[in-house]
Amino acid sequence: MIGADVVVSALEREGVDTVFAYPGGASLELHQALVRSEKIRTILPRHEQGGGFMAHGYARATGKASVCMATSGPGATNLITCIADAYMDSIPLIAITGQVYQTLIGKSAFQETDFLGISMPVVKHSYLVLKAEDLPTVIKEAFHIAQTGRPGPVLIDIPKDVQQSLFKPKFPLEINLPGYPEPPVAEDEKLLEVLGLIQQAERPVLYTGGGIISSHATEALREFSRKTGVPVASTLMGLGAMDPDEELSLYWFGMHGSVAGNWAVCESDLLICAGARFDDRITGKVEKFAPDAKIVHFDLDRSEHHKNKKAHFPIFGEIRHALERMNELIDSTDFAKPDLSPWMAKLTDWKKQHPFHFKESPHILPQEAIKVLYEETNGDAIITTGVGQHQMWAAQYYRFKEPRTYISSLGLGTMGFGYPAAVGAKVAFPDKQVIDIDGDGSFLMNVQELATANIEKINAKCLLLNNQHLGMVVQWEDRFYQGCRGQTILGDPENIGSPENIDGLYPNFVKIAEGFGVKARRVIRKEELREAIQEMLAHDGPYLLDVVVPYTEHVLPMIPQGKSAKEILTE
Repeated sequence: MIGADVVVSALEREGVDTVFAYPGGASLELHQALVRSEKIRTILPRHEQGGGFMAHGYARATGKASVCMATSGPGATNLITCIADAYMDSIPLIAITGQVYQTLIGKSAFQETDFLGISMPVVKHSYLVLKAEDLPTVIKEAFHIAQTGRPGPVLIDIPKDVQQSLFKPKFPLEINLPGYPEPPVAEDEKLLEVLGLIQQAERPVLYTGGGIISSHATEALREFSRKTGVPVASTLMGLGAMDPDEELSLYWFGMHGSVAGNWAVCESDLLICAGARFDDRITGKVEKFAPDAKIVHFDLDRSEHHKNKKAHFPIFGEIRHALERMNELIDSTDFAKPDLSPWMAKLTDWKKQHPFHFKESPHILPQEAIKVLYEETNGDAIITTGVGQHQMWAAQYYRFKEPRTYISSLGLGTMGFGYPAAVGAKVAFPDKQVIDIDGDGSFLMNVQELATANIEKINAKCLLLNNQHLGMVVQWEDRFYQGCRGQTILGDPENIGSPENIDGLYPNFVKIAEGFGVKARRVIRKEELREAIQEMLAHDGPYLLDVVVPYTEHVLPMIPQGKSAKEILTE
């Protein structure tokens, strides 16, 4: 077999059924090999970044490593943002790139870049394959590394002569990585210590993140919370691990999270961090974050312990095992569930006093559009988002009850993520409703992927909240820069805020979508909103619903950067 066929065969052996790939000279052999595959569907994005984010949507929706592919030079560098995004959010991603012939490496050849070097800071591991015989082992190792321990992206850079090399491959059944240990498990002694701390606590809180999702620990978390009575406040990465309607749920907290969640963490006397990393969007001013709490930090990545916030009890171990084992220890020891009724009464009062809310308006508000979408889907959809105000409103008003249903770029915050991620998630779950909730600024960055959805018959929808501005930046300008607009108006300034000129909005997303062969509609009037959303959901094909909303809305609550939870803005 030639190397390119070996790559495809190795992918098939890993259970890969879809590859998102854009061809070029240095990856031509790989694409020819994919044509010969009867097991892998190859989807052509219209930009390498679009393909990378499609792979994100697939991986985040399924929990399995997904594959994107590009040629050398600019093809590879167009993938770097997707790779960095996967690194920040701990997403299993396999990025395969073509490389120039080995004889040309280092000679500034056409479309040559040192992609191994460029990607080094944002990968979990990387390979430059110089011997074709190594391909089967490299690919098997790459999937193992990407999907085990703390998940992450793995790069495989393959020179063209390696792809063309003819040899007899040996596909390993097992791998041996002596420098890559199995995920650690916490000792019973430490877990019993945590249970003891819970029994002594008066104001405990579980602070959970994406590690709960990636380790498939949702059920273990819910059981642990019920058995101990400890309430749960999630990060955005951890959305869906707890049903927000449960009494013990504080939903999500952080810069734009719930008041109750933020205040609960701030006033806690015991904070148990499970699968999260004390990100700045969570902590605000670190010195004022949970200042009176004993902090327990579960993490299987030792580098996260004490990196942002000092933990009194750092525990090195995989979180699903820890939660399941503590559930067993609760049943087999004399653990006494603490009386937290005064604490829970306080939290319940905060939830009642400070729900997510918005003021009524004669115009369609973005919050209202998302709320109607939630009602019309009965909360049973996979939601992807771009990055901006709509991203926060989606998490506030579409209440996520199951894991892997809120798919968003959170660590890197990459605009243009939403629609290609929806395409990838829809490929993974063709029978499930998949909707991208997006903003006009973010959506434009990968608008070309409407073509992919149309040609490939991928019925991903987009609810576009169109305010003609870079909304989140405008919000900061309004709050902290006296409303001075520093290149944040996307539309025609003469038409902004002029309802009589609404047909002059720029760009015309309906015409753009129709140009790609995608059904689209613009909604301006409030009374048309619900019917338009129903039409979008019922349409058999990709669909863009352009909802015109005011640019004056702000995402609230909001903790200003560098402030504490007690300085949260609610108006």
